[in-house]
Amino acid sequence: MSELPTGPVIARTAADSTPYHPPRPRPAGRPNVLVVLLDDIGFGQLGTFGGEIDTPSIDRIAGQGLRYNRFHVTAMCSPSRASLLTGRNAHAVGIGFLADMPGGYPGYSGRIPASAATLPRILRDAGWNTMAVGKWHLTPRNDRTAAGPFGTWPLGQGFERFYGFLHGDANQWTPTLYRDNSPVEPPATPEQGYHLTEDLVDEAIRLVKDQQHAAPDKPFLMYLAPGAGHAPHQAPEEWIAAYAGRFDDGWEAVRARTFARQVAAGVVPEGTTLPPRPEWVQDWAGLGAAERRLFARYAEAHAGFVAHFDHHLGRLIDALAETGILDDTVIVVTSDNGASAEGGRIGSLNEHRFGFGVGDDLTDNLAAIDDIGGWRGYNHYPWGWAWAGNTPFHLWKRYSWLGGVRVPMVVKPPRGAAGPGAVREQWCHIVDIAPTVLDLCGVPVPEQVDGVAQQPMAGASLVATMADAAAPSPRTTQYFEMLGSRSIIHDGWKATTDHVSSGVDDERLIPGSRDFATDRWCLFRMDEDFSEAHDLADEHPDVVADLAARWEAEAAANQVFPMTDGLYGHLPGIEPPLWPVPDRLVVRPGGNPVADEAVPSLALGALVEADVLVPEAGAEGVLAAIGDWSNGWALVVIDARPRFLLNVTSTPYAVRSAAPLTPGRHTVGFRLVAADGVLLVDGVEVARAPLAQGMGASGIQIGGGGLRVGHDAGFPVGDDYAPPFPWTGGLRSVTFTGGQALADLDAERVRLAAVLRSE
Repeated sequence: MSELPTGPVIARTAADSTPYHPPRPRPAGRPNVLVVLLDDIGFGQLGTFGGEIDTPSIDRIAGQGLRYNRFHVTAMCSPSRASLLTGRNAHAVGIGFLADMPGGYPGYSGRIPASAATLPRILRDAGWNTMAVGKWHLTPRNDRTAAGPFGTWPLGQGFERFYGFLHGDANQWTPTLYRDNSPVEPPATPEQGYHLTEDLVDEAIRLVKDQQHAAPDKPFLMYLAPGAGHAPHQAPEEWIAAYAGRFDDGWEAVRARTFARQVAAGVVPEGTTLPPRPEWVQDWAGLGAAERRLFARYAEAHAGFVAHFDHHLGRLIDALAETGILDDTVIVVTSDNGASAEGGRIGSLNEHRFGFGVGDDLTDNLAAIDDIGGWRGYNHYPWGWAWAGNTPFHLWKRYSWLGGVRVPMVVKPPRGAAGPGAVREQWCHIVDIAPTVLDLCGVPVPEQVDGVAQQPMAGASLVATMADAAAPSPRTTQYFEMLGSRSIIHDGWKATTDHVSSGVDDERLIPGSRDFATDRWCLFRMDEDFSEAHDLADEHPDVVADLAARWEAEAAANQVFPMTDGLYGHLPGIEPPLWPVPDRLVVRPGGNPVADEAVPSLALGALVEADVLVPEAGAEGVLAAIGDWSNGWALVVIDARPRFLLNVTSTPYAVRSAAPLTPGRHTVGFRLVAADGVLLVDGVEVARAPLAQGMGASGIQIGGGGLRVGHDAGFPVGDDYAPPFPWTGGLRSVTFTGGQALADLDAERVRLAAVLRSE
């Protein structure tokens, strides 16, 4: 008989045991945090900084806090968001460019590494609740499907709750929304008065109230990132109408008025030079009356959009006050980059045209003037308004000149600032927000998270500057790079290259270098030259050489290389999907919309076929649809006749069959052959028509709303139908066939045709 094992005596009753509960953080009495990150808002657009747009809610925050007039960002959205949330430079955490396009280089991986734990992760571990509402734009395109992986989604980066959109922009009337890790439909329709801004603020208020009802003493972090003021500039008409006539005297006059208000308010120092209008921005007086009316309408739509957000932000501030927590809440309001010039010289009815290199036509835009800001508009203003919106600076988003990287910033510390409403002139950067918030919350930066050693934060706390207007700036050096535009600030100097990135109008009209080898560094003394107006490079070549060398060192240390100056320059190194779209994809009714990134591209040759059953009485409805009348396609049956509808950056196309479907089972399909769209019924061509020329591999589907089968939602792809327009017959599946599977199918059809001919 074997011996029984011996060991410690196990207590069998509670009387013989001592309970142990691991310690958990309980940060009672610590401040709540509200970070509001606006989008594409220039230094001179908000009323708080002397701009033309009324912002009483942000004024209210500034009146209790401080305005920083030398706050800098990265010149583009994803990198600024990564810097804000990590306290590190964007390239150093893999987000040197748009996160949608993960490249094969460390600075452009599109994924924040575990060595750079985010502000929400740090605060969550310290006992805060963490909530994100609005725009995310930090997830690579191939990670945005229902298969994830979800580590780059908000809940994978430290937030406990998320409600908003993953992409870089959203239709404000019919957005593609997610709650936590799941897609959801908007709670109402445009016809019922829905607008994304109001919905986001409703959700932010609800999340805060729910959290406070459950644990009134527990602090929270709320990250609110609206679509405002990124294109499309869409707002309820009454908000746009409130700005009627405000911009009629043109961008030069608006810039002059803004500058005067900025100096009077102290956000721009006395003696600052207001640089003149560059020659590539049109002289307003030289425009025709119709152009002036059109361009003013674009500005009214943008102003109404931003003012509408400010109004709803006021509801959130009121909710914090009603709950009794406003005084104990840190509030930060800023923008991710300067005003955007992606509308080009004449503005755009569809902001996606910039990314696809599609120009706008003035006559077409004039004909659609009433659509600007409304349901059909996906509009972006002309670049003259970006120039005025960045008063008193040069250039705009995508450039490392001050017009791209210096933006408004308002901070309200707990219980308000000493000397509320004052202007702080210390130099600072978006990497300073995370360490500032942690400092105000009394939370140290961890050396390790989940056993992973952490990269040092590049930022430094601004708390000392809140208490003392004479406190020194927290740091003295910061590099900038975006699409090859480079600059560096060091010891009061700023050196900036004259490099011009590619773009619809930029490379054609803006003077400067198009070759890194010939770039010229300009030099500015920031203390005396607030607006970067007086180039001192020829007078101080030694300083230029020193700053250029410092930029190289900072760039190397932060993984900036290799550089590119085009929006698609990183495409050759883009990461292939881990789970590529299959050669044959079958989509069946009953699921959520299939993310665009998981849908085979018809422009790359995919055949789409719906397996349908037509009853004796006939049937109609949507078989498959992706996107809407700004971008997308739909395979529909109307009056028993199949149609393929396509919209490419707000330009509609259609292929319509004259023959009705007979009762019974059929396959209704479509494929692109050269530039023609071909409708198929049971594999036989029934209609053909030319479609868009030069669409590119993705131009046929950049809808952003996901693929739906058997019905549609939101806005339609064309005026032929109105969603949901459900299919009234039977629908077994919609099948996409591409790649080798399509080649094999075509070969089999050729073989069968030859057999039939021989018989």
